[in-house]
Parts: sequence; C-alpha cells; structure tokens
Amino acid sequence: MKRVGQLLSRHLENILTFCRHRITNGVAKGLNSKIMSIKRKACGYSNKDHFKTAISFFCDRLDLYPRSV
Repeated sequence: MKRVGQLLSRHLENILTFCRHRITNGVAKGLNSKIMSIKRKACGYSNKDHFKTAISFFCDRLDLYPRSV
C-alpha cells in the first residue's frame, strides 16, 4: 500500500490533468505505430516522396477516387 501511495503522489499532477481535460496521446501513438509498421514492411524507401505517399495512403488521407467535374 505504501508503494501505491508513493506512486500516486509522484504522478498526482498528471492524474489530475487527465481528470480535468480527458485528453490522452493515444491517437498520436496509434498513428506513429502505423507509420513505423509501414516503414518496417517496406524495409526502407529510396525516395522520401514515396514514403510520404505510402503514409498518406495507409493512414486514409489519400483520395484515390476520380473527381467528377
């Protein structure tokens, strides 16, 4: 119990900040994980533009549907 109390007192400021704002960095960590997965699967890209395109494609930012005029 003493160790738990010490742990809570060390992290009290961060715990209270979360309770006030309800914001986490989970989305950023998930996106970073997806980018690292793309990097591992490709074993490196020879061109930075190709890497950026792959990130856009796999992170659902790249629109591949033709636009109707």
